[in-house]
Amino acid sequence: MPIRFFYEKVDFKVKNPRNIIQWIKESVKKERSLIGEINYIFCCDNYLLSLNQDFLRHKTLTDIITFDYSVKNSISGEIYISIERVKENSMKFRCDFEEELRRVMIHGVLHLSGYNDKLPAEVSKMRKKEDAYLSLHKRCFT
Repeated sequence: MPIRFFYEKVDFKVKNPRNIIQWIKESVKKERSLIGEINYIFCCDNYLLSLNQDFLRHKTLTDIITFDYSVKNSISGEIYISIERVKENSMKFRCDFEEELRRVMIHGVLHLSGYNDKLPAEVSKMRKKEDAYLSLHKRCFT
């Protein structure tokens, strides 16, 4: 059940990786799923923009792209996160960078768990799930 962190063209390292891994495992468990393999790749805007253009044919910046390799209830995938977007969004939404980072990280896990965010009702459900798992992190590690 590995959860791993990789870094591409960014000066950043995850703080308290053991806590983050434990939190993700608990969150996945609450979704009644198993973890196969989840790789987080933290990167810069340009790196993620290139992936967005090459694989999704989008020409816009984004904070996250998730590639889902899940099989049945065992979630696996690659979650690419732009640290620059997370920093900008934390300022835009007036929240702590680490909290915004955790929100984006769990957002990717929720995609791997089968949640979508294209329609307004899906966005609302996704946000409620994110909030619930952010609360779980606070209860466990603060």
